Amino acid sequence: MEQSVLNSLYKSHQESTLFGRYIHSEHIQPLLDKWSNKIDVEEIGRSVNNLPINSITIGKGSKKVLMWSQMHGNESTTTKALFDLLNAFEDVILSGIFQNCTLKIIAILNPDGAKAYTRINANAVDLNRDAQDLSQPESKVLLACFNNFKPDFCFNLHGQRTLFSAGNTNKIATLSFLSPAEDEVRTITDTRKKAMEVIVAINNSLQFDLPNQIGRYDDGFNINCVGDSFQSLNAPTLLFEAGHYADDYNREEVRRFIFKSLIVALDYISKEEVTGNQYKDYFKIPENGKLFYDIIIRNAKFDDKLLDIGINYEEVLKDNTIVFQPIVLEIKDLSDFFGHKVVNANKHTVLNLNKEEINIGSANDFVMINNEKSSLKL
Repeated sequence: MEQSVLNSLYKSHQESTLFGRYIHSEHIQPLLDKWSNKIDVEEIGRSVNNLPINSITIGKGSKKVLMWSQMHGNESTTTKALFDLLNAFEDVILSGIFQNCTLKIIAILNPDGAKAYTRINANAVDLNRDAQDLSQPESKVLLACFNNFKPDFCFNLHGQRTLFSAGNTNKIATLSFLSPAEDEVRTITDTRKKAMEVIVAINNSLQFDLPNQIGRYDDGFNINCVGDSFQSLNAPTLLFEAGHYADDYNREEVRRFIFKSLIVALDYISKEEVTGNQYKDYFKIPENGKLFYDIIIRNAKFDDKLLDIGINYEEVLKDNTIVFQPIVLEIKDLSDFFGHKVVNANKHTVLNLNKEEINIGSANDFVMINNEKSSLKL
């Protein structure tokens, strides 16, 4: 599908009521109510704090795709894209997808974590490490849905931090994908090959609009992770990671790329008999590096040395808004790293507003460089 068509679809069907990083059940409930008149919206379980977990089923085809988002409550970009996809499902351009495929979507698997804006659930458990223990109600809901639906493909939808690069380059990993391993030695099984083939189709399409900014996530095996577990049950599973794009801390541009990725993947699955034979180009996608800081202050004077200051934003929920708090993580030579924003101290000392030298762990919205105030805020 042409990029111009994909971009037009997004522009026409973007869900305007969802914006920014803080998305939880109260935001999507009106949308579920709206769609319940047209498609199957079903409560399939409850969270630790007794919030509903809903599934959405659309399409009438024989190829079944299970998708879930916000397993980690603070990873909301893919949730926005799912509702953009729902808005587009009646578009004639996508009719083939919904004739040939049936989608089951869990928009927010971890509603307690989404409300608190935390990775973990209300019992402080990472649901993506609970695939075997099944100690949490949300984990049991997902497995029951998997067993009842019996998907041909799984889309495990996540968000990743701003530190990732596409390989060991100065290119941001705006999107990352993974066909999870099934065993410790990372055997390239037939099931993995099928997931890889779909990822290759996504990469081939989006490189035109996102050149050199797509990465491949590390495939270290962990059977406690849901993707590894489902892959080992012979359901080809794709991990989608929504990363960073220049100046896009609300991840609205990344949302567009995720929307397009979902459509390309579904279009490919709907039209092709996915055998796994076209998997080899998966390994041409560069494996993610960890080469970025949100801010690097270069050439800062510390005694008789010139060092760099690496700063990342900590996302803090305050008054129902996500505040990006700059935190100093490193003070050392960072010449091998890149900053989404770079400030040159020009051999001056970097001070806080109390005119004290900044240090690791300190939070600073502003710094003083050569008696001039510089903002680190977004």
